[in-house]
Amino acid sequence: MALTDASLTALRVFREVAERGTLTAAATALGYTQSAVSRQIAALERAAGAALLDRRHDGVRLTPAGRIVLRRAAAVVQQVDAGARELAGLPDEPGTVRLGWFASAGADLVPRALAALRATHPAITVNTREGPTPVLVRALRAGTLELALLGSAPPFRPPDTETPALEVLTLSERGLRVAVPAGHPLARGDYLDVADLHGQRWIAGPGSAAAGERATARAWAPGPASTSVPRSRTPRATGWPSSPWWPPAAA
Repeated sequence: MALTDASLTALRVFREVAERGTLTAAATALGYTQSAVSRQIAALERAAGAALLDRRHDGVRLTPAGRIVLRRAAAVVQQVDAGARELAGLPDEPGTVRLGWFASAGADLVPRALAALRATHPAITVNTREGPTPVLVRALRAGTLELALLGSAPPFRPPDTETPALEVLTLSERGLRVAVPAGHPLARGDYLDVADLHGQRWIAGPGSAAAGERATARAWAPGPASTSVPRSRTPRATGWPSSPWWPPAAA
């Protein structure tokens, strides 16, 4: 059995698993049982002659062979779907962009970007979906998104180690502000060095952000990821600095 014998169903299931990150989540999204998903993946791995998924306690990761198959599977599924629309007499989807975004971007950045796009390119349709950054990165790899707004925190590592690298454009970088009592020793200056915060007691809930956040746009295309030097000094006042995210100011 060769990869050319793989079924379209197996390719769809594999793409869904790669995007969702777990067999259970893929089964739920597809309306399958988990055992049915496992059988499809096993059949595809037999056809490929290699393991496509590295199964871990927290989900699955693509193997090198899996990354190759995913690129091809995404292209095959897209072409078949386009053929189905054509045969059904439905128009293709020219000028359609699938955009993913993390939650806080949807409150400010995404609406303004879409308003600016509508004013300049009204024929372009944007289909959006919200999700956490790891899910959006997998969706980019699976070909179900063309563009995503991602959030990252220092030290601003690439979102994954797969190749080709995702093309990265930094849209905004913000530093955190630190709130301390007026009589606290750290309240004496206008700025704090990150090292000054070591050993301090904090009021924080689970999932608190670390030292800053950066919004980035990443498109599925080869190219090196951009790098950024995290802020080493932190304003002590509370609140976020305001900054125009989108669109860029005219020169």
